[in-house]
Amino acid sequence: MAALATVAKKVWSARRLLVLLFAPLALLPVVFALPPKEGRCLFVILLMAVYWCTEALPLSVTALLPIVLFPFLGILPSSRVCPQYFLDTNFLFLSGLIMATAIEEWNLHRRIALKVLMLVGVQPAWLILGMMVTTSFLSMWLSNTASTAMMLPIASAILKSLFGQKEARKDLSWESEENAAAVRTNGLHTVPTEMQSLASTEDKDCPEEMEASCSKKEEEYRRNIWKGFLISIPYSASIGGTATLTGTPPNLILLGQLKSFFPECDVVNFGSWFIFAFPLMLLFLLVGWLWISFLYGGMTLRGWRKKKSEIRADAEERAGAVIREEFQNLGPIKFAEQAVFILFCMFAILLFSRDPKFIPGWANFFTPGFLSDAVTGVAIVTILFFFPSQRPSIKWWFDFKAPNTETKPLLTWKKAQDTVPWNIILLLGGGFAMAKGCEESGLSAWISNQLHPLENMPPALAVLLITSVVAFFTEFASNTATVIIFLPVLSELAIRLRVHPLYLMIPGTVGCSYAFMLPVSTPPNSIAFASGHLLVKDMVRAGFLMNLMGVLLLNLAINTWAQTIFQLGTFPDWARNHSASVTAPSFTLANGTLRTL
Repeated sequence: MAALATVAKKVWSARRLLVLLFAPLALLPVVFALPPKEGRCLFVILLMAVYWCTEALPLSVTALLPIVLFPFLGILPSSRVCPQYFLDTNFLFLSGLIMATAIEEWNLHRRIALKVLMLVGVQPAWLILGMMVTTSFLSMWLSNTASTAMMLPIASAILKSLFGQKEARKDLSWESEENAAAVRTNGLHTVPTEMQSLASTEDKDCPEEMEASCSKKEEEYRRNIWKGFLISIPYSASIGGTATLTGTPPNLILLGQLKSFFPECDVVNFGSWFIFAFPLMLLFLLVGWLWISFLYGGMTLRGWRKKKSEIRADAEERAGAVIREEFQNLGPIKFAEQAVFILFCMFAILLFSRDPKFIPGWANFFTPGFLSDAVTGVAIVTILFFFPSQRPSIKWWFDFKAPNTETKPLLTWKKAQDTVPWNIILLLGGGFAMAKGCEESGLSAWISNQLHPLENMPPALAVLLITSVVAFFTEFASNTATVIIFLPVLSELAIRLRVHPLYLMIPGTVGCSYAFMLPVSTPPNSIAFASGHLLVKDMVRAGFLMNLMGVLLLNLAINTWAQTIFQLGTFPDWARNHSASVTAPSFTLANGTLRTL
């Protein structure tokens, strides 16, 4: 038994290398089971899916495999593969990341977060709401990981003031190696400056006799409040990222794959997506807050009428003092913060109003088809690299004694280079290259033919099944890998069902972000779990119902207001044209076979 255990440990230690070597051999029969070109393309896609799910290679390195395998296997020439890694969708995402870097550089996000917390009040349930609203808003523009990494130390400082040192000393080490490893494991960058910002806050004084007088019920209440705070932040980060196209990579992968599969489709842009996803985000946040507050936040029907104990009242007063103190420590708002805030507002407004569909956008004043969201985003963030971070003064030009030092811009390229997660750009490119390979190799047509038995399925039932399967699958794989794998299948299923492709593709995309049950599901979940205050059963208990509510709310949205925004009740011409082009090659192939016979 000892020898068997040793061998098992060695196999586990070498698991990544074993998967890397044996996965291609295990998938080799796929090449011979399908027509030659389609089989080779499916082999590459399944191989990438295995590597993504097992992380045998880093996610971004796996995304580079099409550059090597597609030309070698005769699927696509490199001149057709490489441009997929720098489509305009990638530049839209890059502009969002650069804007987020500028916001973090000048601490504008912390000022917004603390101001919101000051407004909502200091009762635990209201503080949880403030945390969720703030985190979700930040996650619309920053990465989900960065938003979570910033808000958790703020929650730590508030909880220390609420409950004193006893709970705070249980291993709340936000800059621990476990935390950093959890983020790195999911293939995203760490945010050390935010992780350390409030973790070093001194513990507030709390009399020992106050701790001793707490009953078991009070101790359980405290533990639940800790769990409620910690669990609400990663959940709201995942929900908030769905509200904008730049909020999370799956949304941009949908946009890129739409342009690949349906070049004539122009109904999805920043404005139309925001009109659909923002109400869904607000509704999910409200329902999620009620669930977390009843589960962990001490909210009960009797609790609203029950008078607070003196201990709790004092604790809430200390929490309010901590929030006010941290806000005052930021000092008066700086010129650079004002400039970044104005540019951020311009960034959001111009993206939203370029072509909102329900009214003419400002892009109508220019040549049709020339402007995209990427043009708008890059134009605004370019200003960050030359706009001064200090208020310009005319007197400086006439004061010959003034120091002749160069003014620092709002953002330097070195800062952007160090902070932007370039691996995500490559991950997006890998998804677009995979979609192009499916289309050019004829694999899309083959998948379409295999989905023939599903033609009689009611579309509403198809949406419910898709969102349920995707939400379950993304618990064990990254949301980016999940959406890359599922979107080609969903687009072909929509063609077979003769429904609007977005009717299936949008729920599949948004459902990839609804991963709440396991610590490994998303980097925000991993960061919260690494605190040591959450057990897996706590996340499963809260996350199961969150997953269920997310699936139901998403189905509600796609069958109500999304119908009007994206005209989902019709089968569009661009989908009909794609259907004709997909079926044409198989018809030609059949005729050729008959002639040969």
